[in-house]
Order: sequence, then structure tokens, then C-alpha cells
Amino acid sequence: MRHDSITVDRGAYPDAVTPWEQESWRASALGWVAEQLAVRGLRVDGALRVRLRPWSVLVRVPVQGRSALWFKANPPASAFEGPLTAALARWVPEHVLEPLAVDADRAWVLLPDGGDLFRTVLCREVVEPRAWERLLAQYADMQRALVPYAGEIEGLGVPSARTRDLPEVFDALLAGSAAPAPQARARLERLRPRLVDWCAELASLGIEDTLDHADLHDGQLLRPAPDRFTFFDWGDAAVSHPFCSLRIPADKACERYGPGVLPRLLDAYLEPWTDAGRTVPDLRRAARLGWRLSALSRAAAWGRTFPDPSGPPPIGARGAETLLQLLDEPPFTR
Repeated sequence: MRHDSITVDRGAYPDAVTPWEQESWRASALGWVAEQLAVRGLRVDGALRVRLRPWSVLVRVPVQGRSALWFKANPPASAFEGPLTAALARWVPEHVLEPLAVDADRAWVLLPDGGDLFRTVLCREVVEPRAWERLLAQYADMQRALVPYAGEIEGLGVPSARTRDLPEVFDALLAGSAAPAPQARARLERLRPRLVDWCAELASLGIEDTLDHADLHDGQLLRPAPDRFTFFDWGDAAVSHPFCSLRIPADKACERYGPGVLPRLLDAYLEPWTDAGRTVPDLRRAARLGWRLSALSRAAAWGRTFPDPSGPPPIGARGAETLLQLLDEPPFTR
């Protein structure tokens, strides 16, 4: 691949180990991108911008005569992202990006440019809270559409964290973390009987498991047009209770606008689920439970990093910190 230069951004992780440091891997990855461009009659036009993080290698590839493309490489624990992105483009094309190419064996994917990040839009212009209401309603519609595909999603390698199995997920996470201080670990261990009850109650409310993005913030959303959003970056995803997705976007919106926006955000997200005789109090109770239990999938995602460890990956300090959020009381009542 010919290019003018390469700039590398390591962000807050200057010592992160990724396959980009291996010359043979770089040559293979950039060669694969060049091959994918060539079969489409495209070629690189400018400098590559590389973003290295413990959980991904991301390369912005400028292309002559069109918008830039994006190459992403995942660690083995999130190698499902490319196949999942391709499957979502078949099942819910109006909500996601369609990849140009996927190499499932090497955990590589080539994606089109999808427009402005929502975060960029928020920095550039005044955005009213109702935009967050619309994105949550759209996301809920997508989750509902994906319920019939939950088993197929798991078949792609997406971790299963189904509602009734979350106590076992909790046990595995606590066993795989040496990070919590003894006092915090003891609090988490004492929490387990309540967690079992939460999971049983949440499952009893009859809302089926589906895809949980697990990290749905303004940097994981594109806004290609007013009132329309594109969801991407599925490396932290799990099959779990849909309401586990609510906490991250609601927290981000509350940080920006204050806690007074939360009731409307909650209503916007829950409204698509008000069928099949579900009552608003039941949905709000489910939302409180999902808010707490969302810590499990997010803690697990901290183990999906380079290099691939042998055996189950430890969740580390950040994952343990996230696990402690199980102890937080949700900021809304029934």
C-alpha cells in the first residue's frame, strides 16, 4: 500500500501492546486493505491515521474520490465484531454500518465512513435533550427487531450474558479479578443473594434477551442526519437483557444536561416496550434492575484486550471498578 505517511495516536495508553508493533502484522493488515480497495477500483490518497488502544487497532484510510474508509482489528476476545457487524447490516440495515469486507479469521473489518460522530455534533452545535430521546427510542426499536436473532448472535461468538445466567457471570468475573480491595470484595460477595433475586425478577417480567451494545455513548454513535443515528463499535457487546444498555447513554446525557432529563429519557426508551400487556411500573422496575446489572457486561468487556491471555482474561482494575457499580442505587424510582 502506498501512502504519504502514517501518524499514530496512542491516547492515554502509550504502553499498550497491540499487533501493530509487529512489522509482519502491519504489512499483512495494510496489504489486505490494499487488496480490498483494488477489487473496488479504489486507492489510498493521503496519510494513514492510526489509533492504538488496548482493545483495538483502528486505521483511517483516505481514499481517492470518496470518503475515507476505516480498518479495524480486534483482539481474539472480540473477534466477533466483524461478523456481527455484517449480520446486523442484513437484519437491521437502517440502524448500522454495512462493512465493505470482513476477515473473520483475523478479526479484521473494513468499514465505510458513516458521517459525523454524535460527539462531534455535540461539540459543534446546540443539541437539545430530545435528540437523546430519539436515539434511545431508535435503539430500543433495533433491539426489539433483533430478539429473534439472539441465538444466531451468540453463534457468531458474541458472549452470552442472558438474564437468568447473570449470577454465574458475576461469579466468573469476581473469580477472575484480583483488583477489588478485600472490603469491596466482601461487599460484592454479600451482594450475591440479592443479585440472584434481581435476575429472577427481571427474567419474570418477560422481556426477552437481545443484543446489548454495553458501551453506548456519544463516541459510539454516528448522526448522519437530524433525528437519525447509526450504531457501531460492537466489540463490547453481549446477548443480555436489553435494559442493560440504558445506563451509559443516560449517564452521558445527564452529565451534559443535568439529572432533570432522566425521566424523559427513560420514557423514550421504555415506550417501544409497552406492548404485550406490560405496565409502566413493571417496565420501570425492569429498568432499575437492568441499570444495576449492566455493570456485569461492562466489567466483562475490560478483559477483551491485546495480547490474548491464556485462559479466561482477567478483568483488571478498570473492570473491578465497573463491577462495584452493582452497589449503586439507580437514580430513579419506580
